[in-house]
Formats: sequence, structure tokens, C-alpha cells
Amino acid sequence: MRRAAGRAKPPAWDYPPVMDAHIHLDTLITPERSLPLTGFKVLLGALIVLNLVVGGVFLAMGAWPAPIFLGLDVLGVWIAFRISYRRAATRERVVVTADEVRVLREAGGKADAVWSSPTAFTRVDLDRSGRHGAELRLALSRKRLRIGQALGPREREGLAEAIEAAILSARAERHPSP
Repeated sequence: MRRAAGRAKPPAWDYPPVMDAHIHLDTLITPERSLPLTGFKVLLGALIVLNLVVGGVFLAMGAWPAPIFLGLDVLGVWIAFRISYRRAATRERVVVTADEVRVLREAGGKADAVWSSPTAFTRVDLDRSGRHGAELRLALSRKRLRIGQALGPREREGLAEAIEAAILSARAERHPSP
């Protein structure tokens, strides 16, 4: 879980989402990229040079189909990283105010509100029985939404605690104790 400080491209949604409300939590969840763009260019360049050398050796031996498969290898690596970088461009934003809990998702420069529920009735479910660690869900009656899938298990637990604390704070603002 990190904020989008220093990003060149601002998110597609307006900030803040509700001008009149006091915001108890506003967090932006972005996946981490395993390799920066310059590292990817270096990796792909090294792979191309290596495949050209190996392909030249195979051509000299008369095995002309080998360079074709080496080229397909480079193409496969490029496609895999392209998909990875596209998935890394998706973001989730969770906003908790006294009135509502809202989740917005941005993918491809387009933001969509995927969840909106009254703060007073929204629950945070942290299911630790998943294969890949804890799953974090927002729940309202029978309606559920998984969030924080780009986070690790410990980060999801921290996000769950932060959302629960913000919901409790928002409820206390809306319904102060006598």
C-alpha cells in the first residue's frame, strides 16, 4: 500500500471525492513492479544480443529454424512484460467518510466506482484461509467486494486495520456518544 507520490500521470478521478465531507481514510493501492522500465530495456537488449550470437552459431551449423525459435523467445518475453506492466498500471482507491465507504478502480486511464456503501453498515472481513494469505473484503449485507489484491498478506492485514479504524472514527463523528 503506497501513495501515488511522484507519479507522472495523475489519477483519472477527482480529488477529493466528496468536497464537504471529512475524509477519515483516503488510500491509493498500486501494485509494485518487479523491474523498472530501464531494467526491462537492458534485459531485453541483452536477450536479443545473446539470441543473435546463439542464432548465428546455429545458422553457421546449418540449423536455420533455430533463430526463428530464438526470435519467438524474445517476442514471448516482450509480451509477458507488456502484460505485467499493463496490470501494474491498475490502481485502487479506498475512501472512508462519515457518510460512505467508496472504492474506485482505475485501469487504462479510466476510473470506475466499484463500491459505495453507508459507513454505518459496512463491515471489513479478513479471511485468513485463502491459499495466498489473507483476503480482504468489504461487506454490506450479502454484497461483498475483494480489495487489496495487489498487496501482500501483511499489507492486507494492515489495510484492514486502517479501514476498520477509519470506519469507527467515521461512525463516532456521525453518531457522537453522549
